[in-house]
Amino acid sequence: MRLATRADGTPDGRLVVVSADAARCLPAGIPNLLTAINDWAQAEPALRALAEHLDAGEGEALDPASLRAPLPRSWQWLDGSAFNTHGELMQIAFGLPPVETDAPLMYQGLSDRFYGPNEDVAFPSIADGIDFEGEFGVIVDAVPMGTSAQDALAHIKLVVQINDWSLRAIAPVEMKTGFGWVQAKPACAMAPFAATPEELGAAWLDGRVGLDLHVAWNGTAFGHANGSFMDFGFPELIAHAARTRDLVAGTVIGSGTVSNPNYAEVGSSCISEVRAIEMIRDGAPGTTFMAYGDTVRMEARSADGWAPFGAIDQKVVPA
Repeated sequence: MRLATRADGTPDGRLVVVSADAARCLPAGIPNLLTAINDWAQAEPALRALAEHLDAGEGEALDPASLRAPLPRSWQWLDGSAFNTHGELMQIAFGLPPVETDAPLMYQGLSDRFYGPNEDVAFPSIADGIDFEGEFGVIVDAVPMGTSAQDALAHIKLVVQINDWSLRAIAPVEMKTGFGWVQAKPACAMAPFAATPEELGAAWLDGRVGLDLHVAWNGTAFGHANGSFMDFGFPELIAHAARTRDLVAGTVIGSGTVSNPNYAEVGSSCISEVRAIEMIRDGAPGTTFMAYGDTVRMEARSADGWAPFGAIDQKVVPA
């Protein structure tokens, strides 16, 4: 089952269930996804019944231009860094010591807005080091404090694809304060469709998304790293986040930048990682960050072209 949110003039939009070919939809009968996820046990059967009607050929035409992020806003956005290759490249490039912990890395970011898949994104200055970050995320129902990784898997109700926008020139300054990121991490974007885990079929692997995330910058292929290489799966990330707090229904947890050990063959999912590779190889970075008018497109898909989340396709504009 796949869900989407159409713009209707309200902050949370209008929830729809989407057909397998993404050509048709049916109104959910539930105001929005935030309402649905808050009482998923009640909402899910009704949504699945609509999905069956779509499978039978019913539904109205779905206008892609009307779609917002599947979850336009939520209570909490927690982003991990679950791909060790990405972290190791950064440490080597910038001469940083290894992080001495066996626990996943995670920060809490902005959750009161997620950009839609085709929204332009405004930034105040290109001197801030504008960067995209392709990753995956999950949306959970209510997770009690102390939930184990084994039990956390059942709390994953939806899987999403995310562009975690970053301002790289600001990030090191904020990191040195010890208080974490605020200005360096603006709102993220989501691809148009949120999918239930079973919708991913064989591509849902132990709480990981086993699909290549194809990234193109200004129409040129940039990378196609696979999400299965997470060193901590989503269940481990959820358990880590819930160690000292309950997670409210609608919490979104991100994987961090998708990165693979064979990055020389598959490329990267963010500019900063490419710059780190260049620093290691050449002694200095050669790739610049984004400029006004630049575009980025992200689409997770299988070898046969199946793209369960649809595509993020955005342009950078001046604020």
